[in-house]
Amino acid sequence: MPIIDSKYKPRFYFRNGFVSTVYSGLVRRVYLEQKRERITLSDGDFMDLDWSYSEEKSNKLIILLHGLEGNGQRPYMTAPAKLFNQNGTDAVCVNFRGCSGEDNLKFRSYHSGGTEDLEAVIEHAINVKGYSEIYLKGISLGANVILKYLGERQEVPDAIKAAIAVSVPCFLLGAAQELLTFKNRLYHDRFLRHLLERLKIKQKRFPEFISDNEFQSIKTLWDFDNVYTAKAHGFEDALDYYEKCSSLQFLPYIKTPTLIINALNDSFLSAECYPVKAAKNNPELYLEMPPHGGHSGLIDKKNVYYNEKRALEFVKQNT
Repeated sequence: MPIIDSKYKPRFYFRNGFVSTVYSGLVRRVYLEQKRERITLSDGDFMDLDWSYSEEKSNKLIILLHGLEGNGQRPYMTAPAKLFNQNGTDAVCVNFRGCSGEDNLKFRSYHSGGTEDLEAVIEHAINVKGYSEIYLKGISLGANVILKYLGERQEVPDAIKAAIAVSVPCFLLGAAQELLTFKNRLYHDRFLRHLLERLKIKQKRFPEFISDNEFQSIKTLWDFDNVYTAKAHGFEDALDYYEKCSSLQFLPYIKTPTLIINALNDSFLSAECYPVKAAKNNPELYLEMPPHGGHSGLIDKKNVYYNEKRALEFVKQNT
């Protein structure tokens, strides 16, 4: 489809990508009452799902996936859940393995291409919960998971009607290289610190899988993906992981109406993360590139972000 002209016009002080990114990550607050459910996965591990509901019983559900080191209580998760609840749709905020406040059971956890866990949640929503109309929305890492899920399979369940991917690093190698640049040093170090804290817990539980020397060798996010992500999830190294899990290669095969919203001043994204060619050649793929918004920071009025309003609009247009 043709590229969508974005109508996003933030206040002047949120036009700066750094300001909008930091405000959205550290300042924004959204209250939502949720009910937690734990599901058992096929390998014996678990994931925790945080549910919220519309006032009236609904057969519609939006499944929300968070970004790196996020969880189901992050404002970028609870805000769209609340908005969709107010518009007749139930919501489930998925906590990836190990992200719900309790370490998961396995040495593996989650990664940018781990679509099997999303598949498990979708099957649970359809076969156990009985939802017949499902929408997917992801932020950053979670957005890449959604796009890869939709594009790597010949068929997806008929219940999946639309998808929205926001701030998506669909070319993982480029995004990884961007995070190593000086402009992203604060973000990089914050992510790495949190990841190492959780990896230390895993090292104590699984000392046979990661040595002290390997742990001490991790100085960057790239090192982390080399030492842990690749090893724990069956990839040769970080580069192999980035190549196989980037959703960019799967975009031509998406058959579900899908909207990608990537701000042009998102410092996490490389040039390849703006898939203009793929959008022009796939009638089900829509690409919107607002000039402003940073990473997951499309701030708008009344604490409802632009990407959340667009998600609701897009779902209504395609169902």
